[in-house]
Amino acid sequence: MEATIKLARQYFYENDKQTSRVNFIAREHSYHGNTIGALGISGHVARRAPYTPFLMGNVHHVSPCNAYRQRQEGESDAEFVARKAAELETKFHELGPETVIGFIAEPVVGAALGCVPSVLGYLKAMRDVCHKHGALFILDEVMSGMGRCGTLHAWQDEDVVPDLQTIGKGLGAGYQPIAAVLISQKVVNALLNGGGQFIHGQTYQGMPIQAAAALEVQRIKREENLIENVRIQGAYLEKRLKALLGAHPNVGDIRGRGLFWGIEFVQDKATKEPFPLNKGIAQKVHDTAISTPFNMTMYPGTGTFDGISGDHVILAPPYNITQADAEYISQVTSDVVHRVFQ
Repeated sequence: MEATIKLARQYFYENDKQTSRVNFIAREHSYHGNTIGALGISGHVARRAPYTPFLMGNVHHVSPCNAYRQRQEGESDAEFVARKAAELETKFHELGPETVIGFIAEPVVGAALGCVPSVLGYLKAMRDVCHKHGALFILDEVMSGMGRCGTLHAWQDEDVVPDLQTIGKGLGAGYQPIAAVLISQKVVNALLNGGGQFIHGQTYQGMPIQAAAALEVQRIKREENLIENVRIQGAYLEKRLKALLGAHPNVGDIRGRGLFWGIEFVQDKATKEPFPLNKGIAQKVHDTAISTPFNMTMYPGTGTFDGISGDHVILAPPYNITQADAEYISQVTSDVVHRVFQ
């Protein structure tokens, strides 16, 4: 994300050294990384709190696309999306459209909210607002990309190509530490027609061993048709999780895409009231899951409701799981949840 926000700024700088474009718009309850720039973009209250005094002051936030928490009674997808687009439009005008570098979002929100997918039409609407005002449309797919959601890029469900895109975890699959920025041709052209280079560099940038590992991971995905398997097993995992846990009184929502699923826990299913932070519900679910007899890991998260309170866990199994694996994961998850709330 550090490279992405610098590259976004340089795009405008190359066209006009006196450019007034200095502001970013991101989303509340978002998380884009733990370095200073990435954390400055993020809207996750608890993760920002210790460092707020020296985070960037040129980042502004709009609400996320969280249908479970934000959809009004009787509101259609189109109406919900239109309301979100209007909010972004308003933010552009508050800041001055000519001062905005870009809008940054995860197509499927990972750690911060627990696998919340964008409502159909949302990405296109946000992109259209950005491009209307000459700003960049930037997607963070470090968690949701590279096949995790059943397509190589999560944005492919809407075919809304970003101007800049971050990728990471699924790029190297854990075999080597590697991340990258995907750059649209218009951004490349700005650099080529300007200074001719991206003013950025790191000690461990462009490492051949990491690049070779990432290339091999992509070859295996393609040759073993793993992204198709993500779609197939993801659909089965969704069906089984909802069958086993959908009616549980403390399971508020089960959402996700591909092999990227989140379960949000609530005190009251009807009101969606979250548990108090001091209950540590997500951590209890995780701790129970990794203990005997379950012996399965989950990714716990908090701040799902307001950036501080609210609990969820994430399930993100390997791309090569079988239906039997998906059944096992679903059953263990159900058993763990019932144990915690018994």
